[in-house]
Amino acid sequence: MQLHDRLYTLYDEFDTESLRAHQEFVDLAPPVDSPVALQYWESASDELAAHKDEIRAAFPAHDAFADVAARATRDQAFTALDLYGKYGRAVNVLVLDVDETLRSAGSTDNEIPRATLHLLTEFHEAGVPIIICTGQTLENVKGFLSQGLGNELVHSGRLSVVYEAGTGVFTPGHGADTKRLLYEDLGDDVRGVFDDVRSRVHTAAPEDIRRGCHLQGNEFNVTLKPNYETGSERARALIDSALVHLLGLLADCVGADPAAVRAYYADADPEIAAVVAASSAAVGDADALGEAAAETLSRIDVGYYEGDAAEIASRELNKVVGVQAALDVLGVADPFALVMGDSKSDLRVMEHVDDHDSGIAAAPEHASTRVLEHVATTDELVFDAGAADEILRTAWALAQFA
Repeated sequence: MQLHDRLYTLYDEFDTESLRAHQEFVDLAPPVDSPVALQYWESASDELAAHKDEIRAAFPAHDAFADVAARATRDQAFTALDLYGKYGRAVNVLVLDVDETLRSAGSTDNEIPRATLHLLTEFHEAGVPIIICTGQTLENVKGFLSQGLGNELVHSGRLSVVYEAGTGVFTPGHGADTKRLLYEDLGDDVRGVFDDVRSRVHTAAPEDIRRGCHLQGNEFNVTLKPNYETGSERARALIDSALVHLLGLLADCVGADPAAVRAYYADADPEIAAVVAASSAAVGDADALGEAAAETLSRIDVGYYEGDAAEIASRELNKVVGVQAALDVLGVADPFALVMGDSKSDLRVMEHVDDHDSGIAAAPEHASTRVLEHVATTDELVFDAGAADEILRTAWALAQFA
C-alpha cells in the first residue's frame, strides 16, 4: 500500500502530463540539421531532464518513478503496479501480431504508428527480444519491419518473425537457425493435400472467387484474400464463398463427402458453422467421414477471418509452435511474454502462456469475441484500435517497477 500511496502522490502533485509531452517530443522529433529545430529539441530535452530530476529528488527511494511518469498515464502506471504485485516479474519477450494489433486499417491507415515503433526500439535497447507473430508472408513482414524499425534492429539477433501463423520462423543473425521451415517436418500425406488444394484453388473456383480473390503468396498455407477493402460488404461476401470453396476442395482431396467435411469444420468453429449455414451448400453428418479422411482432416485446420481471409493450415503448425521455436533460437529459457493479438490464432498463444504461467495477454477492443473473453478473465488488458502503445507503456512501467 505504501508504494501505491506514493504513486498516487506522484500523479497528484506533479505535472506528469507535461512530462509525457516532453518525453514524446524528444522521442519522436529527434534533432535535425535546422539550427532552430535543434535549439527547440535541446530546450525540450533540458526541460525533460529537469522534470525527471525533480521527481527523483522527491522520491529518492523510488528511482523508477521518473521514467514511469514520463511514459505511462496514471491508469497505465497503476495497472503495471498491479501486474507486478500479481506476477512479481517484468515482461522479458514481446510476442506481437501485426494486422489490427500493431496497426489498423481503420485508424492507422495500415501503418504502425511512430509511438509504437519507438517503444519497440526502447524495449529492444533494454535487451527485450521481439517476436513478430503473423499470418502474413515473410517477405511482406521483412519489408515493413526494415522500413519501420531499421535494418540494425531487424538484424540484431534479438528479433524473430513467426510467419504464416507458424509454418516458418525467421531470426536474422543466427547462422543455420536463421530460417526454420517448420512445415518440412510434416508427413507427405498432409503436404500432398496442401499441394493439391493450392494447384486447384483458383482454376476450380467459381467465377466470383476467381475474379474477386487472390491467392496470398505463402510458402505453405493456402490463403484466399479479397481484392476489395478488408471488412467491406463485398469482401465479406467473397471470403464467405471462398471458405465454402476451400471446404469443397478439401473434401475432394481426401475423398470424402463434401457435406460431411462441411459438418466436420462447422462442428469445430461456430463462425464457420454460421457461414456454411448461410450458404446454399448442404451440411451432412461429420460421423459419415471415412476413417482415413477423418484422420487426415484432424491434422488440417481451416481458418475463417470475416471479410479478410479464408485459409487452410496445419493443426500441427500454429503460432504456439512457431513462438516456441523462436524462443529456442533467441535463447529465452524462462519466458514471461506480453502476447498481443486479435484473432483465434493469437488466442492459442495467449492460452498457452496462461496455462504455463509464462506471460500476459492484451487485445484491441475490436478483437474476436473469444479473444476478448480470454483477456477479460485474465488481466483485462484491452486497448483502443491502433493504440498498441497503450499496452507497451504499461509493460514499460512494469519493467521499471520490477
